[in-house]
Order: sequence, then structure tokens, then C-alpha cells
Amino acid sequence: MKKVITFLFLVSFGFIQAQQAFTGKGDVRVNVGANLQDGGSGIQGSVDFGLGENFSFGFVANYLLGVDNFNGFYHNNPTPYNDYKPEFKDRFDAKARINANLSSVIGVEQLDVYPGLSLGLRNFGGHVGGRYFFTDGFGVFTEIGFPIAKYSDNNDVFDHLNNQVTFSLGASFKLN
Repeated sequence: MKKVITFLFLVSFGFIQAQQAFTGKGDVRVNVGANLQDGGSGIQGSVDFGLGENFSFGFVANYLLGVDNFNGFYHNNPTPYNDYKPEFKDRFDAKARINANLSSVIGVEQLDVYPGLSLGLRNFGGHVGGRYFFTDGFGVFTEIGFPIAKYSDNNDVFDHLNNQVTFSLGASFKLN
């Protein structure tokens, strides 16, 4: 019972002490967390710079740490792959992005919901995310990214790793 009471106290304290998630022009937010997707998992880091009350631009990078090796035939290739490992270029992706920060629109200052578009090394895509700040400098984030258009029809064995829906979650920090 003490654990339940302690947990409820911490959660309620976090909501009571919550701070503004996005302040607009000059705002700098950094997200660091886990990236989860089909065929691998890794880390994601992003930074967003506020340009206006409801608009920001930034950069995001993903690196897959755990990727399944490939065994078998791929796309009617008569030569089988045997324990084929992904290279660095298969594991890494970087994107520039723009966001519409909606905390002032939805009326909840502590929660920044941000849909946006991204232009990366492998595709043009979109994302929808949210940040909640417990204190002035620390919060949590979650984000779903998805491809809209791939740059090539090259169906390499690991091409799908950076051209699929991804889910990320982790910590968010205010830098200014």
C-alpha cells in the first residue's frame, strides 16, 4: 500500500509542477530516447528550434543498435544470403524536419503535440509526437514517424529498416 501511495504522490506532484512544453520563438528542445520498429531497435536523438508561437524546425537522427541478420533468398535472387549483417549505412538515418507545435492551440501548456514533415537521407516522411514537461527543463516524449515517399525503388535486403513506421519514446530537455 505504501508503494501505491508513493506512486500516486509522485504522479500528482509531476502534474502539479508541470511546466510549459513549448514557448515559441527561441525555444530549444532536445529529445533522446529509444527507437522501436520492425526488424530492429536503437536510439533516436532530435533537436527542435522554435521559430514562432506554433512553428519549429529541427533535426533527428536514428541509429539501429539491434538489427536481425538476414538468412535466405531475397527478391528472386538465386544466391541465398547466409547470416548477412547490415552495414552502418543500413542502420543510420538523419532528417531535417518542421513541426506545428499545438500546445497553445489545444490549451494545455504542459503538453506539446507536434505533427510535422521530415526530409531525410532515405525518404520524405511525416511524424506525430508529444512532449510533456514535469519541470522547467525535463520532460518525456513519444513520437511516431512514417514514410510518405521513398527516394528509390532499390529493394536492398535492409532497405526497409529506414522506410517504415517507427515508434520512439524517451526524455526531453529544455536547453534555453
